[in-house]
Amino acid sequence: MHMKHKTILRQLSFYSLAFLGSLLFHSPKAWANPLPADSGNLEGRWDITMIMDGKEYPSWLEVEKSGIKTLVGRYVGTGGSARPIAKVNFNGEKLHFTIPPQWERSDNDVHFEATLQGDSLVGVVTAVDGKQYNWVGHRAPKLHRSKPPVWGQPIKLFNGKDLKGWHAVGNANQWVVENGVLKSPHSGANLVTDQTFNDFKLHIEFRYPKESNSGVYLRGRYEVQVEDDKGLEATSHHFSGIYGFLTPSENMAKAPGEWQSYDVTLVGRMVTVIANGKTVICNQEIPGITGGALNSHEGEPGPIYIQGDHGPVEYRNIVITPAK
Repeated sequence: MHMKHKTILRQLSFYSLAFLGSLLFHSPKAWANPLPADSGNLEGRWDITMIMDGKEYPSWLEVEKSGIKTLVGRYVGTGGSARPIAKVNFNGEKLHFTIPPQWERSDNDVHFEATLQGDSLVGVVTAVDGKQYNWVGHRAPKLHRSKPPVWGQPIKLFNGKDLKGWHAVGNANQWVVENGVLKSPHSGANLVTDQTFNDFKLHIEFRYPKESNSGVYLRGRYEVQVEDDKGLEATSHHFSGIYGFLTPSENMAKAPGEWQSYDVTLVGRMVTVIANGKTVICNQEIPGITGGALNSHEGEPGPIYIQGDHGPVEYRNIVITPAK
């Protein structure tokens, strides 16, 4: 064999060995600094209660492994949608992570610290304004149902005459009833049912003007988006999405000024949304609360609440069929 050819073969053999060595070096068994053995105690979903200025506000956290060296996650605050967490730092007892601002009017990050105490997280958050608030997290319930629901009798939540069975929260009440229609003529309070529910089927009709925005909260915790989105791409933030979590299969929004409808079935965490007669979310799991939730107590029954603080909107024919 020609000397030049032998040299080429030797070079190829060297690079082949180097490549095999790199594979061995980067194999999972050879990776250094793996996660703490008890990192599994942190993984999963957490329902969080923030204490801010003496009041309780709901939040939510999800932590999961990415490979063998990194924990990542998602976080939902008192407003906005689920935010990705690039890395959750954890040493077996203490955790900390940072997320950038979302709707906050600041360039500062939000910093979280906590210790794992039994089956709870106890921590402090440093907000974008530098203020610190205490928070406590508990394991979120799985809400699995062992058998299909048996449906009870339908209940009219809105009687078409007045606000009986509802109460306003957040701001001064602006809701009025005219000609059988529940109206919010301008931004103001949200409207919440006096009754609470576990599993149910809900029918609700609505109408909004151009560029307006509202939402229907299931158990007061999971928002089905109501928004002027005709012609836009379907996303979890647009019409009929479970805000920040579940994207409808298509955008079925009509034009502003037209009456529209949702038929929603919620069983445990599993939700089906029919928008204007079309099934756009079919028996999908809602991971946790969405921004604007009344509380983070996911294991408890909750009300229906409709958003009135984002613009004018009208509702009618609100009927719920609870499970027995």
